Amino acid sequence: MDLKQLTYLLAVRDAGSFTKAANSLHVAQPAISMAIAKLEQQLELRLFDRQDRAVRLTPEGEVLCRHAERLLLQMHQAEAEMAELKGLERGEVRIGIPYMMGSYYFPPRLMAFKHRYPGLKIRVEEAGTRELLSRMVDGSLDLAILITSDLPPAIEGAHLLSEEMLMVVGDDHPLRGEPAVTLSQFFAQELALFRRGFYHREHMEALAQSLGVEPDIAFESNLIPLLKAVVRQGFAVTTFLRMVLEEEPDLSGVPFAPPIYLDLCVAWRRGDPLSMANRALRDFLLKERPA
Repeated sequence: MDLKQLTYLLAVRDAGSFTKAANSLHVAQPAISMAIAKLEQQLELRLFDRQDRAVRLTPEGEVLCRHAERLLLQMHQAEAEMAELKGLERGEVRIGIPYMMGSYYFPPRLMAFKHRYPGLKIRVEEAGTRELLSRMVDGSLDLAILITSDLPPAIEGAHLLSEEMLMVVGDDHPLRGEPAVTLSQFFAQELALFRRGFYHREHMEALAQSLGVEPDIAFESNLIPLLKAVVRQGFAVTTFLRMVLEEEPDLSGVPFAPPIYLDLCVAWRRGDPLSMANRALRDFLLKERPA
């Protein structure tokens, strides 16, 4: 049986005749008669008692009509939900964002996206880029902001922005105000860094290894406000992306020489089709990226 047959079944029941049912559905009466006859043949049951021009459901027909009502209701609900998703009136996006990006770059952009698509739910997970990459691979996230150079073959991405990493010092630090610092000068300081498992930390350790030095890490924390406080009090220096210092008058960022940039991308699983809601968020972020 198919949904068209069930639609005809209910129409004949409601109209009380094949002719009236055909008129209500704007189809030829023989088409309805043939569809009902085929349905009865498939089921090997008689669904209507035919008496002259009037028809009446048999007990078997009444049972089938109850099922037909449920099935057609589910079909209409499915069509309505698909239409809503097509118009992005419903749905959910799942995106993973690194800590620094989540605190400084994304809030206004996510609010602008929510304003455009108020019916969508936005689920944001903040973590280090290594953890986000793992969640992308296992399917628990649909989108993530990742380091472009760090993508495995199973993940593809589109460039979002390049952000400069700076050495961050307090007001009284002797290197404050310098036009640039070398990596050797940086690694000669006591450092406050993210914990292991964060690309930011791993990148700095790789740079130290390339210089043959052991970084003096005095503080480890994933909490940006704590790292800021440590630097502000003069206990250590750290590195942040430039965006983190835009509203920190008592912290200073000193560029490295040569400069160090992180290239960040919006990433998704290769070959795994994104939902319309997730595609909308991805495209929105790329459209709003800095020039």
